[in-house]
Amino acid sequence: MSKQVILVTGASSGFGLMTARALAQAGHTVYASMRETQGRNAPRVDEVATWAKAQGLDLRTVELDVQSDASAEAGVAHILKDAGRLDVIVHNAGHMVFGPAEAFTPDQFIQQYDVNVLGAQRVNRAALPHLRGQGEGLLVWVGSSSTRGGTPPFLAPYFAAKAAMDSLAVSYAGELARFGVETTIMVPGAFTKGTNHFAHSGSPSDAARAAAYDSGPYAGVADQALKGLAALEPEDADPAEVARAIVDVVDAPFGRRPFRVHVDPSQDGAEIVNGVADRMRREMFRNIGLADLLSPRING
Repeated sequence: MSKQVILVTGASSGFGLMTARALAQAGHTVYASMRETQGRNAPRVDEVATWAKAQGLDLRTVELDVQSDASAEAGVAHILKDAGRLDVIVHNAGHMVFGPAEAFTPDQFIQQYDVNVLGAQRVNRAALPHLRGQGEGLLVWVGSSSTRGGTPPFLAPYFAAKAAMDSLAVSYAGELARFGVETTIMVPGAFTKGTNHFAHSGSPSDAARAAAYDSGPYAGVADQALKGLAALEPEDADPAEVARAIVDVVDAPFGRRPFRVHVDPSQDGAEIVNGVADRMRREMFRNIGLADLLSPRING
């Protein structure tokens, strides 16, 4: 395993912070990106620095708001200047909302896409010229089993955004392979404990329409969906397993990393559906004479 310079987006908490710490513990130079590093996240910046110093690890923070073109460009530029290179991007930044689809305004849907989809696009546009130029790199996309597994109600904006992110990741994989940039899509299940994902989820702006689903035929459905998800999750489900799986991917030999990794203790069926979809993708590429795009080219 060679030491890599890694950017983890959305690393102020949850999967992002767990992943940043796990990668640093594996011996890599890691930049945990977050917004408002001199504002509301200043205490987290201090906490990360204190932890890294105590552990003797190379974990740093960087200001990067994935909803800003300028911030994404500046954050990546800082890493390149500070470390001299960038090898891996972990696209983790995201946000969840919960409530009936109708009650979310179009602007709220736009917000979900902006964070979960366009945020990754902004970071890619800032970083890919460097990764393409060096002829080797890795993109790790933290998706969700909800894109193709069980889809319980009242999470529509989040599911739709994550599905779009997954499609973007799949397309990028083929378009970057000849530049030596590898792709792995992580597929976590619905971890209801151990992260702030559900606790910090957003709500619909249209309270009147949301209220229409609190009574009548859909009375109790929201509560049942949340309790049902929690009941499916084994008691020993550990969200840190996602971080450990990302470390395994980063440390795997170039060209032999898995295209998709599922970490879903609840087993909602995403692995089965993705298996079929990914097989059809491989067959399509072979049928149109582009089978080489299924694996990254070894350059240099």
